[in-house]
Amino acid sequence: MASIKLISTTTIQAPSHINTNSTQKIHLTPWDLSSLQVEMNQKGLLFHNDPQNPKDTSNQIQHLKNSLSSTLAFFPPLTGRLIINRQDDDKNNDKNSCFILCNNLGALFIHAIAENTSVSDILKPNYVPSIVHSFFPFNNVKNYEGTSKPLLAIQVTELIDGIFIGFSINHVVVDGKSFWHFINSWAEISRGFDQPSKLPTLNRWFFDDAIEIPIKFPFTIEENLKSSQIDEISIPPERIFHFTKEKIAKLKSKANEEANTNKISSLQALLTHLWRAVIRCQNIDSEEEIMYCLVIDVRGRVDPPLPENYFGNALQVGGVKVKAKELLVEGGFGKIAFEMNKMIGSHSGDTVKRNYENWVKNPMLFQGRLSNVKALATSSSPRFNVYGNDFGWGKPVAVRSGGANKSNGTITMFSGEEEGSIDIEVCLSYDILEAMGNDLEFIDICSN
Repeated sequence: MASIKLISTTTIQAPSHINTNSTQKIHLTPWDLSSLQVEMNQKGLLFHNDPQNPKDTSNQIQHLKNSLSSTLAFFPPLTGRLIINRQDDDKNNDKNSCFILCNNLGALFIHAIAENTSVSDILKPNYVPSIVHSFFPFNNVKNYEGTSKPLLAIQVTELIDGIFIGFSINHVVVDGKSFWHFINSWAEISRGFDQPSKLPTLNRWFFDDAIEIPIKFPFTIEENLKSSQIDEISIPPERIFHFTKEKIAKLKSKANEEANTNKISSLQALLTHLWRAVIRCQNIDSEEEIMYCLVIDVRGRVDPPLPENYFGNALQVGGVKVKAKELLVEGGFGKIAFEMNKMIGSHSGDTVKRNYENWVKNPMLFQGRLSNVKALATSSSPRFNVYGNDFGWGKPVAVRSGGANKSNGTITMFSGEEEGSIDIEVCLSYDILEAMGNDLEFIDICSN
């Protein structure tokens, strides 16, 4: 497969007739600020051209630019920039604050061509081809660089028989739910909607008036830029495993039966099944402590709940830690799936509030990549509307993620193409991924 040929780059702003307030500030919450040091969120959609209805590529690209501009009128944070201010208070001379300035400086739109790459080149291999990472803009760019770089960058790459639309969005500005809310809205407007069917709620949420805004935290851009220069990391292979609705239901039933409960969800059962396979294939000592980390959406877990269309970050990270033998013994599947269920259930109400307030007292920034090879970390969700993104020429045939924040043990979830199915992208060493593909207990549920 060939490399990428750049055709053009364009800055896309909201329409000039829209009354954009260049002084509008959006102050950021602990949920937002935690992501300053990690890389931008990268997801992309693969489309197959309709051979019976060929498109004029130049018109198609221009239409995407126009509809993107119209969509950005409803999402002003995405055309703004981050402002990081050093505090003058003597007591906090090592502290900064950060906000989004909605100044409509614009998003980046890139048009590129992969002349010798086809849709099947992306879909057929067991492993995600390395060229896919070239379909995304702003590789290795960290979120705090949004002070000078656009908070949204889009690359439309023409293939032999399709296109790939790669999105890189600043994770300080949005989480995965808001990410797909924006893409869903752009697809709607591209199809002719006057406005998104779900308008975003832009106001950030702070628990009470006792929290001083802007929130202050220790952070130095200069130090981070220095560390970024030596922070190059090779991304392990990525393999996608597909699970049908029927096989997932079978797993859920088994987990609940083993744990003598009905509370374990399909997703909790599936992730536990995946975890067991990884541990078997790693051949680690049965007494080793292992961990599974999950990103948990807390919009509906606070009191009162946040609006469903809250546009920002509303996430907390939870983890289950056990010894390897607890996962692998008879009955361990149901037991650990139930532990995962209880851990997720604990992230609500007072727990969320306490974690939020503790962050304000002692700010901690995510570092981005896993350092513990015995840990798995899952992001994204099969609940996001991926395959409903029709920009006017049909639905996507696949979703892929970029190389941002990838390391040994990174797990990314997507809805599958058919209803109720789930795709899980696993980032581990080649030996372990091959072993998983040959693990009879695991592959019996997998439909690759």
